[in-house]
Amino acid sequence: MTKSKTTIPFPIGIVTVSDRAYRGEYEDKGGPGIIAALGELLETTWQPITIVIPDEKAMIERVLVDLADHKGCSLILTTGGTGPALRDITPEATEMVCDKMMPGFGELMRTASLQEVPTAILSRQTAGIRGKSLIINLPGKPSAIRTCLDAVFAAVPYCIDLIGGYRLDTNPAFCKAFRPKA
Repeated sequence: MTKSKTTIPFPIGIVTVSDRAYRGEYEDKGGPGIIAALGELLETTWQPITIVIPDEKAMIERVLVDLADHKGCSLILTTGGTGPALRDITPEATEMVCDKMMPGFGELMRTASLQEVPTAILSRQTAGIRGKSLIINLPGKPSAIRTCLDAVFAAVPYCIDLIGGYRLDTNPAFCKAFRPKA
């Protein structure tokens, strides 16, 4: 849980999609990378709900639905499964459970990542909305996660406001959230 102006932590879903991490053959670095980034980016009190699952489309779909519909996560971040490999199916699972897709998130994440590595063009990050939840697919590498979150996070709180989710306040030392003036 992190610091905040409020006292009740709101849940953020953090889903690592990796066959090897799920089997214990590989240390999950993506989930902890997301938690570290959010620890700096957010001023709001939040509680991570972390899950490590294999690259199985039906399981990814079930977990995303559970986090959105039953656990009340206004923000769900996935890590892994966004590349071109045969088992990389996180974006497809995300699209299946979302009411609306938000392609601008993926476009901006790839643009930011391309400034660091030419292979960012192979990444298929995306984002979508399910009810009052914003789901964002991130890459698996912690430095790439941070690059992507830094690129899009200023828009995340306002997006969540618009869909009726929890109010997110950012730490202005790391990110100034955009909200139109009333």
